[in-house]
Amino acid sequence: MAKLSVTVITKNEATDIGDALKSVAWADEIVVVDSRSTDDTVAIARRHTDRVVVRDWAGYVDQKNYAASLASHDWILSLDADERVTPELAAEIKTRLSRDPRAAGYRIPRVTWHLGRWIRTTDWYPDYQLRLYDRRLARWTGVYVHEAVTVEGAIEPLHVELQHYAYRDIADHLETIDRYTTYAARQMREAGRRSGLRQMVGHPPLAFLRNYLVRGGIRDGSVGFIISTLNAYYVFVKFAKLWELEKSGKAEGSSLKMDRR
Repeated sequence: MAKLSVTVITKNEATDIGDALKSVAWADEIVVVDSRSTDDTVAIARRHTDRVVVRDWAGYVDQKNYAASLASHDWILSLDADERVTPELAAEIKTRLSRDPRAAGYRIPRVTWHLGRWIRTTDWYPDYQLRLYDRRLARWTGVYVHEAVTVEGAIEPLHVELQHYAYRDIADHLETIDRYTTYAARQMREAGRRSGLRQMVGHPPLAFLRNYLVRGGIRDGSVGFIISTLNAYYVFVKFAKLWELEKSGKAEGSSLKMDRR
């Protein structure tokens, strides 16, 4: 069986990191790279593994590639502090690695817990994440947001869900939207995207209709309506901040700190 290293990057994740690491206690190794947390994240992590490294924040992509470089084994499962691997998912991963894996990476369906239920509608589901990969054939790529694993080889799906506890409540959700729309707007500006009245008026309603009707948010009642509306709001704020960057002429490339997801 191919041995597995789990990698986690953290900053001020004391609330979540213990449960995340408990969920992967079955792995051959756990590597945590912390970005100088000011809470108990490091102390909690060290209760679960002796492979805890503290370094300055260098961006999501660099931090995750660095964590993978520290691993003792070539097969990596990259986990966020607000995610949990269920026993059923652990069993599926072990089964895949017990044979000679045919793929260089595996996509895992992710399900998010929010507003008192698992969300299996809207753009949030199945939210496939390529998290299980052979580091000899893959590495993290991207800029500010939506970093992803780029694989040289076959990619196959897993079937058991990865659990995601993304937000404590609507207030936390709105704070996350504020942070990530800032990243997204800067990334769009550097890619040459433009924003104006047409984008701010047109894109958000289309996003709402896609989430609420096409992607089934209507089946989740009030919760589906709230999430569809907030997803549309994310789109509006992203284009509004891009418009603001264009008008202010702010320079691109300023550093972005790590935030809780």
